[in-house]
Amino acid sequence: MAKFFITTAIPYVNDAPHIGHAYEAVNTDAVARWHRLLGDDVFFLTGTDEHGLKVQRSAEAVGLTPKEQVDRNSERFRETAKLLDISNDDFIRTTEERHHGAVKQFLQTIYDRGDIEIQRYEGPYCVSCEAYYTDDELVAGPSGAEGQQQLCPVHGRPVEFFSEDNYFFKLSKYEKPLLDWLTDNPDAVQPDTRRNEAIGLIKQGLRDISITRTSIDWGVPVPWDEKHVFYVWYDALVNYATAIGYGTDPDRFNAFWPTANHVIGKDIIRFHCVYWPAMLLAAGLDPPRHVWVHGFLLVGGEKMSKTALNQIAPADLVEDFGVDALRYHLLRDVPFGPDGDFSYERVVDRYNSDLANNLGNLLSRVATVVGSKLDGVGPAPRADSPLAGVAADCYEATAAAWNRVAPSEALEATWRLIRETNAYLESNEPWKAEAGSPEVAAVLGDALEVLRIVAILAVPAVPTTSNEIWRRLGLPGGADEQRLPDAAAWGQYPGGLAVEKGPPLFPRRVDR
Repeated sequence: MAKFFITTAIPYVNDAPHIGHAYEAVNTDAVARWHRLLGDDVFFLTGTDEHGLKVQRSAEAVGLTPKEQVDRNSERFRETAKLLDISNDDFIRTTEERHHGAVKQFLQTIYDRGDIEIQRYEGPYCVSCEAYYTDDELVAGPSGAEGQQQLCPVHGRPVEFFSEDNYFFKLSKYEKPLLDWLTDNPDAVQPDTRRNEAIGLIKQGLRDISITRTSIDWGVPVPWDEKHVFYVWYDALVNYATAIGYGTDPDRFNAFWPTANHVIGKDIIRFHCVYWPAMLLAAGLDPPRHVWVHGFLLVGGEKMSKTALNQIAPADLVEDFGVDALRYHLLRDVPFGPDGDFSYERVVDRYNSDLANNLGNLLSRVATVVGSKLDGVGPAPRADSPLAGVAADCYEATAAAWNRVAPSEALEATWRLIRETNAYLESNEPWKAEAGSPEVAAVLGDALEVLRIVAILAVPAVPTTSNEIWRRLGLPGGADEQRLPDAAAWGQYPGGLAVEKGPPLFPRRVDR
């Protein structure tokens, strides 16, 4: 059984979960579910990033300790994952003891190998990013009494000037090894535009980077110098290694790490495609197998943020549409890679067109006609059905798209099979045929087989709906328990099973 390790980036707990977080979690979850259908031994990790100056300051501002604040905020992300039916195998918090131990061992290894040394750091720092910047990376802001402000290029907020002794990681040593990694493994960072961006960052020249702080104590203590704590990004990145046994279970770590796949947003390419692989190389480990980079989910053309007041809570959309409908929209309407724009109206449109009119209607009309023409007992499909070739083509396209992490294309291929089957029913009109006739049995057996295949292929997007379709077809077990590619082969609906009509899967919406 092949191993498959996949992770989300772990969101920073200083914010409430919004649909941008949901977008990444659902996409990662869908890929994990696809690989479970393939029979892989999947380990799916998410969690929360909980250290750093931003957490410490925001906790102080509301009269809490950092621990009280992160406990409360981390739970919000855990609850949101459950709400969205995210099938993670672990939820890691960077304040856990297991993580502290892994961070210390990981960076002690790099220190012992001579790639960490103490230097004086003086320069601009963005608290919101928890990142140091060079002067040429900053954006000019408005002029004031003290001169022109220098702003963070990500948040557009004034940076602060820090001066302290820090331990530095010798990132500059890894320019060539990183370029060799990206050259030798052209699919390591995808899509290609993001790989090119990572290469561009490296070719600009890499400077050694600070990885510790002395001005705060909310972090993982440095084992060789406990006046320092590790800077939040370098602590957080190690979570991927912690969860699969780095430092505690070498057999498990060695089994899963070669299959590591990270799903991240485009704003953290520098950390995941430059800093993290360099740190791994410095620790004597291989870089991740893949880093899949998505764009932002925008609202009105702007990235979601507390300052823009444009955040949308996933719970509000689940209340309006249900979990599977929201999951489907996030996967189908926003292609993975470029930015996408969210609107409520597009959720309604996609709900009505794909879920109510196509999938829901196909199940409803087939179950209704099986009930009226065949006493509610589903017939077996024909081996030579005209839909058999369509189903094979749609499976191949679906599988290829999931394997290259293109959920919107995968779902388009699966829904093509649904549309073709609806058109097939319209052409053959089994509702007009004589009850119990071979003609009606042939058409409905073919349609039931399509629904069986669709139920499996739709599991990554709409798992609860897929299992409900499976149940209504009278099939044992669940759609998510099937294994591909064998389960997608034509002709496996056995016939002779009671088919349940049931209420509409997705009642059509007419609001807004």
